[in-house]
Amino acid sequence: MTTLSNKTAIVTGASSGIGKAIAKNLADEGANVVLAARRSEKLKELAEEVHSEYGVQTNVIETDVTKREEMENLVQQTVEQFGSIDIFVNNAGVMLLSFLKNDHVDEWEQMVDVNIKGVLFGIHAALPEMLKQETGHIINVSSVAGHEVFPSSTVYSATKYAVRALSMGMEKELSNSGVRVTNVSPGAVDTELTDHITDGEVLDMFKDRKMEPLEAEDIARSVTYAVTQPSYVNVNEVIVRPMHKR
Repeated sequence: MTTLSNKTAIVTGASSGIGKAIAKNLADEGANVVLAARRSEKLKELAEEVHSEYGVQTNVIETDVTKREEMENLVQQTVEQFGSIDIFVNNAGVMLLSFLKNDHVDEWEQMVDVNIKGVLFGIHAALPEMLKQETGHIINVSSVAGHEVFPSSTVYSATKYAVRALSMGMEKELSNSGVRVTNVSPGAVDTELTDHITDGEVLDMFKDRKMEPLEAEDIARSVTYAVTQPSYVNVNEVIVRPMHKR
């Protein structure tokens, strides 16, 4: 029997990148996975791949994390199908780096909606079920940008600092509840995140930077490590950075 057999995990932002890798990694450990994102076709492809390769149960629920009612529906459908939620991965996020002087205010708002409110809506939807169960594990995906700020990351870092603060507060509030909380802070990862940057100055700034990024699977393994520890162990914080040389 694999480590997470008979457990159920919800992963937001599961259609690509880190979320996709986390879902596959958890399925490899035996967890049933509920895949949530806006791109349902990509989710369906992943669900078929996961079921075929690992033999676990899956569900696809098209979800916009910025809509509270859709996050509530995500949890409700999961409980109806599987009876419980053992792991909830707040992974969905956007990284729209820009310089403040360029006033990309719509992108600031989008990051606040997805990166902060999306995480809060996930907590709102999943936590009551876990408290009722007296067990569960919430993973919040922050960023190294939630530990330090660099030029053009000001607003993005603000949202990821917020995620980290939420994780710290949750860990303290829930320490006697049976619900565990882990904050995962990836460094540079090879995903679609950078494809959505529109600030030309930022794109120029990164053109000549030489650094080999992490793979999404590197972050997924850190999540799996946290959720497969004994129930009395809470891994509060994981920071994963790429080496400058390999």
